[in-house]
Amino acid sequence: MSVEPPNKRPRPSMPSDIAGPSTPAPPLPPQENPYLAHLPPHLRGMSTNGVATGANGVNGTGKVSSPLNGLVPRRVTVDQAKAIMDGGINPFKSLAPFSPAYRKILDGRKNLPVYQKMQEFLTVFSANQITVMEGQTGSGKTTQIPQFVCYSDLPMLRGKMVACTQPRRVAAMSVAKRVADEMDVQLGKQVGYSIRFEDMTEQGTTFLKYMTDGMLLREAMNDPKLERYSTIILDEAHERTLATDILMGLLKDVARNRPDLKIVVMSATLDVAKFQRYFGDGTSGGIAPVVKVSGRTFPVETFFTQEPETDYVEAAIRTVLFIHQAEDTGDVLLFLTGEEEIEDACRKIRAEGEELANKGLAGPLSVIPLYSSLPPFQQQKIFDPAPPPRVSDGLPGRKVVVSTNIAETSLTIDGIVYVVDPGFCKQKVYNPRIRVESLLVSPISKASAMQRAGRAGRTRPGKCFRLYTEKDFVKELEEQTHPEILRSNLANTVLELIKLGIKDLVHFDYMDAPAPETIMRALELLHYLAALDDEGNLTPLGQIMAEFPLDPQLAKMLIVSPEFGCSNEMLSLTAMLSVPNAFMRPAAAKKEADVAKAQFTHPDGDHLTLLNVYHAYKSNESESKNWCWQNFLNARSLAQADNVRTQLKRSMERFDLELCSTAWEDKNYWNNIRQALTCGFFMQVAHKEGEKGSYLTVKDNQVVRLHLSCGLDTTPEWVVYNEFVLTTANFIRTVTEVRPEWLLEYAPQYFDPATFPDNSETRRALQRIITKKTGKYAAVANGAGEEAKKKKKRKADK
Repeated sequence: MSVEPPNKRPRPSMPSDIAGPSTPAPPLPPQENPYLAHLPPHLRGMSTNGVATGANGVNGTGKVSSPLNGLVPRRVTVDQAKAIMDGGINPFKSLAPFSPAYRKILDGRKNLPVYQKMQEFLTVFSANQITVMEGQTGSGKTTQIPQFVCYSDLPMLRGKMVACTQPRRVAAMSVAKRVADEMDVQLGKQVGYSIRFEDMTEQGTTFLKYMTDGMLLREAMNDPKLERYSTIILDEAHERTLATDILMGLLKDVARNRPDLKIVVMSATLDVAKFQRYFGDGTSGGIAPVVKVSGRTFPVETFFTQEPETDYVEAAIRTVLFIHQAEDTGDVLLFLTGEEEIEDACRKIRAEGEELANKGLAGPLSVIPLYSSLPPFQQQKIFDPAPPPRVSDGLPGRKVVVSTNIAETSLTIDGIVYVVDPGFCKQKVYNPRIRVESLLVSPISKASAMQRAGRAGRTRPGKCFRLYTEKDFVKELEEQTHPEILRSNLANTVLELIKLGIKDLVHFDYMDAPAPETIMRALELLHYLAALDDEGNLTPLGQIMAEFPLDPQLAKMLIVSPEFGCSNEMLSLTAMLSVPNAFMRPAAAKKEADVAKAQFTHPDGDHLTLLNVYHAYKSNESESKNWCWQNFLNARSLAQADNVRTQLKRSMERFDLELCSTAWEDKNYWNNIRQALTCGFFMQVAHKEGEKGSYLTVKDNQVVRLHLSCGLDTTPEWVVYNEFVLTTANFIRTVTEVRPEWLLEYAPQYFDPATFPDNSETRRALQRIITKKTGKYAAVANGAGEEAKKKKKRKADK
């Protein structure tokens, strides 16, 4: 369609978000689309010599026209969008022709349930500022809706971006890669992703960015109105992560001040009406509009156990092997709770599967782990096909994916016919009264159980084996998973909100408000860390702490470390504390693993041991994989720590924080590191109680013991710990000895004896230290006084 020159007809009214200056612009060259005038010639359908192109995509000089020519942002029809998709030219990639692979992928996309809803979605999206999208798992909403938005919104024509948040890093990376393939563009260019410690985007080129919800929240601290985005999509909102809940409150406020910003909230079919009501302020009828799309599912037959399983991991392994031997072809998805559990199960399934295959009782078995800390190339293996038979006409192969709950909704794996669900996941649980946050293995909700079962019916009728009784499912499981904001330590979130200028934390627009006690504990912690002043404002230290993508204690420790001449070491330690456990202790080689760990162990504490490991890793970097294998160390964790350290180093440099080290041979080398550690973690200190080897946590008076993995040679009187392990018996893990005088010097307000109960053992211990210290100074002072008198007498005598 040719476009009439703007000087020959009335100019159409522009949406408010793209309206230009009030002063009329000079007339544009004939046949050029005025909405594309600011773009380079190849993107606005012009040849480099300024000649406009015609409707057939070719101008008088034979140049190719942009398919975007003539389109108006947010007024693009479904027919126009589909014409571009089905056309020959890729408008997002320098007008290159679409590849054959693109055509094949497009045919598959057209079969997705959400593709049939494109017309309805674009109509609702264009007419409303906030849209709720209800899409069952497997409907295609995560990959397709952001693309539909890009065709309607045309963010690249205005120097804007479309953001799509994900609750997990692995989903942000894998979906970005898939969408880049679907749009026939390069990952990291037009389509990219942003996760903590890794940014795969290009400024000025990327217009569709998948990112973790936490990363968008951090961006909001420096760009409160999120001006760089024309549309923000909150995906997997039903998971109710802490960051997503805070983002929902922020975006409601931003939407009031930015009428040009559009918001799409996407959720699986879990209490969507609640999202409609929450975002419904100001819309007709008081609720936000919803677009519903069903999943592409087949019937799933569900089985329960007759009795509860005593060991759900062993029961899961038995069930997988039973399926492999007895059931028809089809891949298996097994849900477990974490990396260690998954890797152990994978080893056992592989070994027994190999034995079955060797005996001719079953076909070959491919066993693939899936959890968030896996590198991207290994995560992609879940999409590999099942292995072929070993011989012609032999028993067919099967693929088994052993995953955390990331595979519930975030990722869809085609070919899954059987699901094994033990009924557990790991959840953060925070007790504000004793200030303990732990990652506990907990029963899943009914909603999660239904999501897991649905994974079996994607391509054909499937089966779900639940390793718990039907009675437990009906009577014991909660209907929904509790939102993370109701069971988390909010210190980091409160720091971010105050940085955003939100001071009335109790009346912030939460979808589900946390307990006031949790907020007060967070404010108390930040005040003790000197991040907040007495009025609740950020101190200069707090301003910097808020900019680091770390828990407040780690950020404080790192920021003050130059004062102790050990910022290089604290960078390494912080990185090691930010990644999964580096030590491996396989069941078949526990003694060998313990011997290997002993060579790195520092007698004064586990934090120093972690430093020894990192230093040794860097010394053997040229052969790191082999070296890690020989020393029972997790090569992935150490490589990840190295990457995290690089990112944190850049943050240190951005704030002009000195990068320094104490000389290795200096007697204070390790003491300086322990003092910097104390500055950040003085609220996580335990004092030895009697001679039984148990400890009492300061302030909270919890009786704990050192974890079995602790490498301390002795049981020192005072220790700082990184993690409180809440089980039938309480343990503290990653423990280092500290001196009590450091506690009094660097946190005098927190360790003021007057703030402890009169009969407290900790109070008596602190008082003894103060008395000893005061007495020492008094003795020195008295000695100096006596010496002064003698000098005065000698002088007088002389």
